[in-house]
Amino acid sequence: MILYSISVIYTPGPINFLGMNQGVSNKISNSKGFFVGVGVAFLILLLVFGYTGEKVIKKDYLLYISIVGSTYILYLAFKIIKSNVFPNEEKNTKILTFKDGFFMEIMNPKAALATLPIATIYFPANNIVGVKVFGVSLMLALMASSAPFSYALIGSCFSDVIKNDKLIKWFNAIMAFLLIYVAYSIFKDHVF
Repeated sequence: MILYSISVIYTPGPINFLGMNQGVSNKISNSKGFFVGVGVAFLILLLVFGYTGEKVIKKDYLLYISIVGSTYILYLAFKIIKSNVFPNEEKNTKILTFKDGFFMEIMNPKAALATLPIATIYFPANNIVGVKVFGVSLMLALMASSAPFSYALIGSCFSDVIKNDKLIKWFNAIMAFLLIYVAYSIFKDHVF
């Protein structure tokens, strides 16, 4: 669960690159609300899926959910490895707010699709129910907040290096490999 979460949360994407742009533009301190907004939206998605999943998703369905979830994770890995993300093309220098982070994350299909396997596969499989759903969701939401913040710090410290497209492709390959491993482990543990 942690490997999957790290892979999808820290993978380069629009929200993380907006965070990076804030760092490159030296606007990290003014963008704290943006990072918090991302985390709050991620928390809400996890709680909604976590508590409804606990009521709706039965143990008998775990096999089928695992197959669909693993397939989706493999699809994500494929999309990541094939993506051409060029952070130096991001020119937006607007200071991002809590509202920006919250609405971008809550409406981001990647966020909904990332939280769904966590809440419907990993929570039941690891007996994360009741109040544990809130605790684990809060921990993962903190990770979600820290991802664009981490990108902002990287953008601030290494603005010349991060403009290297080869570095981004290398990072994407590592994240894709982690996702493939996670999909394999779900198949191994819950399907076979």
